[in-house]
Amino acid sequence: MSTMPERLGDLREEYVRRLWSLLLQPRDLVPAPSDRRFSDAAWRDGDYPRLLAAYALNAEFLHRLAALTPGDARSRERLRFVVDQWIEAASPGNFLLTNPVVQRRIRETGGESLRQGLENLVRDLARGRIAQTDEAAFELGRDLACSKGWVVFRNHLIEVIQYAPLCERVGSRPILIVPPCINKYYILDLGSDNSFVQHCLSQAMQVYMVSWRNPDASMAQLTWDDYLEDGVIAAIRVAQEISDQDQINLLGFCVGGTLAATALAALAAKRIDPVASLTLLTTLLDFSEPGVLGVFIDEAQVRHHERRLGDGGLLRGEELAGAFSALRPNDLIWTHVVQNYLLGENPAAFDLLYWNSDSTNLPGPMFVEYLRRMYLNNELCQPNRLECLGEPIDLRRLRIPAYVFAAHQDHIVPWQSAFRSGTLLGHSVRFVLGASGHVAGTINSALRNRRSFRTSTQRGASAAPLKDPQVWLAESRETQGSWWRDWSDWVCSFTGALRVPHASPGSADYPPIEPAPGRYVRQKCSG
Repeated sequence: MSTMPERLGDLREEYVRRLWSLLLQPRDLVPAPSDRRFSDAAWRDGDYPRLLAAYALNAEFLHRLAALTPGDARSRERLRFVVDQWIEAASPGNFLLTNPVVQRRIRETGGESLRQGLENLVRDLARGRIAQTDEAAFELGRDLACSKGWVVFRNHLIEVIQYAPLCERVGSRPILIVPPCINKYYILDLGSDNSFVQHCLSQAMQVYMVSWRNPDASMAQLTWDDYLEDGVIAAIRVAQEISDQDQINLLGFCVGGTLAATALAALAAKRIDPVASLTLLTTLLDFSEPGVLGVFIDEAQVRHHERRLGDGGLLRGEELAGAFSALRPNDLIWTHVVQNYLLGENPAAFDLLYWNSDSTNLPGPMFVEYLRRMYLNNELCQPNRLECLGEPIDLRRLRIPAYVFAAHQDHIVPWQSAFRSGTLLGHSVRFVLGASGHVAGTINSALRNRRSFRTSTQRGASAAPLKDPQVWLAESRETQGSWWRDWSDWVCSFTGALRVPHASPGSADYPPIEPAPGRYVRQKCSG
């Protein structure tokens, strides 16, 4: 700040002037922030409007002060992130003495809400995390992950689930879904009216799902290559052999998409072409602008993790969950602090938050490879820079039709980065931009048919290059409803001729092991 005393002085003078005006002006002229945290009428009584106005003023000037700070773009982004954390934590709604709604609840309940809040706090301290939902309301196989199917393959890293068909005739080429390995697969198989798996089955598809094992100490040495070979490639082979097809359709979600594309590029280098189409949902292949996750990743942080985990060990699920919660502190931390502890309320049942709380570990070597080679060095998008499974990786070799979906408000995979990732593929690409965020935008049920999506068919590098993301956005058209319908119309052109499904699951080489959802998805973090 010593390099810009005049700008800092001007900012200080403006702040003092506006703060003094706030203290002197009539109460009815002081607006409350347009924030659902302060929507209760109690915030408009007494001196609370001035308190909220002061909070909004301080937040504004902290952001402006951070913007004045010299440094590179990543340093300024990290500072902005820290400022946002402080602003969210300092909200007057987070404290008993400055929250009139909490004080009213204590009076109305004769102190019972305060007692219940303390009980909730003790419970959450014992479990080591803030309860975000009523976890007793859900059971895997009953309320979530309840699509009928069978585990037809299991190794040390994955189970492969084959789902029971819903239609009398199904496409001959199946679709294999690769979910993110940092969460459980059932985000794609929630309740029956919110299940992507059920949607696929209703569209006459054969569906296979990878269920990643929640790593324990026996898996502490696994690498990125292990996740490719014993994860994605092993599952592709299972789906090919059971369906008796040379090619299948492959879908990857988030880091599952990164793994899927990398595995296919390694196979392409060996002149193996097992896939007729590729779908990437909120996936990064170009990590040059990784969104808010970039604030956690620099050379010093990566070296720290390499020293701690590079030779073996586990990144605990609690660490991952804490980092992701910090990306949305109001929604995933402070809202629950107020409801659980200050208001003494028990969390409501919410399937997405139950899934969000069901943490997974990661093997240390795999994790640090992912950080350095993808996030820090951005090697995947550079032809032949990255080597996996002994092969140079060049995404341009993936000369297969691709469907690339991004979510407009995604804070984990910015839609512009997902768009640029699509330009790396060597064939026709259909880019679709959905509404909402990383999870809610993706899990947009066709039955509920909410929100909207934007489309404009473009071509990849083999024909005309994709345009700039903002140009694409300006030229795109909006369609109301779920993007799932658009995707299933697209992918069904690659699922092959309809046929009567096999009478029983699996095959002679892959007999059913147990009913879905299987064993691995039920494993909790351990180490």
